[in-house]
Amino acid sequence: MGKSAIKVLIVEDDNLIAKRYQMILAKDPELEFVGRAASGYEGTMLAALYKPDVILMDIELEDKQAGLRASSEILSYMPEIKIVMLTVNDTDDTVFRAFELGVTNYLLKNMPAEAIIDAIKDAYYDMPSLHSNIAGKITREFKRIKTTEDSLLHNFHILTKLTPTELEVLDLLMKDYSRQEICKARHVEPSTLKSQINSILKKFNKNSVQEVIPVLRELHIPQILSQRQGSLPFGSNTEED
Repeated sequence: MGKSAIKVLIVEDDNLIAKRYQMILAKDPELEFVGRAASGYEGTMLAALYKPDVILMDIELEDKQAGLRASSEILSYMPEIKIVMLTVNDTDDTVFRAFELGVTNYLLKNMPAEAIIDAIKDAYYDMPSLHSNIAGKITREFKRIKTTEDSLLHNFHILTKLTPTELEVLDLLMKDYSRQEICKARHVEPSTLKSQINSILKKFNKNSVQEVIPVLRELHIPQILSQRQGSLPFGSNTEED
């Protein structure tokens, strides 16, 4: 008995592109086209009905994240299915998100027919090989996440070294209080506040508040600080402003 063909489902909302994929599949006797869906919802339903070996999944279907949602749904119930993303959207975070969900491979729509066929077969045989530009994007995203994690841990370590007073001052600075407003609200002299801010900057090893605040905001430190036991002073005033 001959070897069974690899069953492939196409999920693509563009008729011309879907037809191209279908023609590519037809040229290889090892591949079998089993159906085509035009939306993420339809793709999920057909995956359950046809149980394909490999799905060619567009990311931007009824909306920009539909393909990712459909992939997540399919893989949660049918993890044995291999999904190959084909899209024009090759931003680093989208590529990384796709692989994070469990997608097997990711190709751009303008890839030649041979690359698409190879991607399908590699996925089926658990030998996915990433195109160099996609591999580079994943590497950059891993590096970005690692950098963010390192920065988060570094700044959390510094926060543990701040005194309660310094934490209060830092919280107000992140809420865009001016130095004059902080002095008035905390009933301190400008010289006292200056000394407290200098102490904060020294612990962060920065020269100005403008160097510290954007980094902490990017890491969502203000939200994290607001959840710590005992609300920071003047929080209600800030919400009213």
